[in-house]
Amino acid sequence: MLGALMNLFSLCWKPFGVNADGGGISSGRERREGLLCFRDIGRYASGDFSMAVVQANQVLEDQSQIESGPFGTFVGVYDGHGGPQAARYVCDHLFHHFQEILAEAHGVVTSETIRRAFLQTEEGFTTLVSELWSTQSHMATVGSCCLVGVICQRTLYVANVGDSRVVLGKKVGNTGGIAAIQLSTEHNANMEAVRQELKELHPNDPQIVVLKHGVWRVKGIIQVSRSIGDVYMKHAQYNREPVNGKFRLPEPMNMPIMTANPSISSLPLQPNDSFLIFASDGLWEHLSNEKAVDIVHKHPCAGSAKRLVKAALQEAARKREMRYSDLKRIDKKVRRHFHDDITVIVLFLNHDLISRGVVQGPPLSIRSSLEH
Repeated sequence: MLGALMNLFSLCWKPFGVNADGGGISSGRERREGLLCFRDIGRYASGDFSMAVVQANQVLEDQSQIESGPFGTFVGVYDGHGGPQAARYVCDHLFHHFQEILAEAHGVVTSETIRRAFLQTEEGFTTLVSELWSTQSHMATVGSCCLVGVICQRTLYVANVGDSRVVLGKKVGNTGGIAAIQLSTEHNANMEAVRQELKELHPNDPQIVVLKHGVWRVKGIIQVSRSIGDVYMKHAQYNREPVNGKFRLPEPMNMPIMTANPSISSLPLQPNDSFLIFASDGLWEHLSNEKAVDIVHKHPCAGSAKRLVKAALQEAARKREMRYSDLKRIDKKVRRHFHDDITVIVLFLNHDLISRGVVQGPPLSIRSSLEH
């Protein structure tokens, strides 16, 4: 029975919608403007989507994907740090683990289904680090924040490790107004709740969080307390030479300092839930939840993700007292001094489609471009 289910899922989830002409389910035509890559509008199982990414690092460290199939829709935003390898690994493996676990569960999506996919991805990346330890020890210091949304049977599941964020745009009565509701729990040491959690988990370590150059960091090194990867902060055998000294801890590691266990919540979707903004921290560094929702609400669906990225870049330029047109001329790597890589996916919710409970049409599989 399991083998038959796996065969069914492999057929249903054959990548689709990635053709340049947007064949099959309308995936929108991918376009580029310098370091900005975007799809203005496309169609997924439960409505329309808009997608954009702008590169700031020498190598793009953000990855993302949209997958639609028999059960509904899977969205992932993966914000890498220390290099692109962990985010790319997650983009290659997290959804596939989710598929396999879903098949074992006879197609039933639960919070535990998603949690297992995260932890299996973490185990796989840790194994890869072990295999490469003698030749590429730096892989132990590469990690990725991971934000996942799954829409299934009129329910949205949100799972997160790190500080990417999903915000819901919700219509307010018949006023024409819109409310911004953050759905994800973040794990950044600059948040008091995260620092308190770390102190409770490590009561005998007064240096578990350190204020460094005005920024709170776990062990004075990294801002996020949860991620996939960063195995140097999870396993003592990887916190030693030849890893760069700035990552090595002065005292023995008796227990993992970071975790890959996601915060997961579920939300029954309501008719007044209008759209979802999934984005890496690079966007939220410059735009508030309310500002982002207002921009999407007040403009046409087409181009929404690109519009949000450009608003963030305009704000980044303003903070540095320069013009947006000048910022656009700054090349990758140098651009990182002004803003981070930014990934945005906007899902518009068509409740007529959602209420049917069964996905119509062929599957969709789209991933962000690797790099420019």
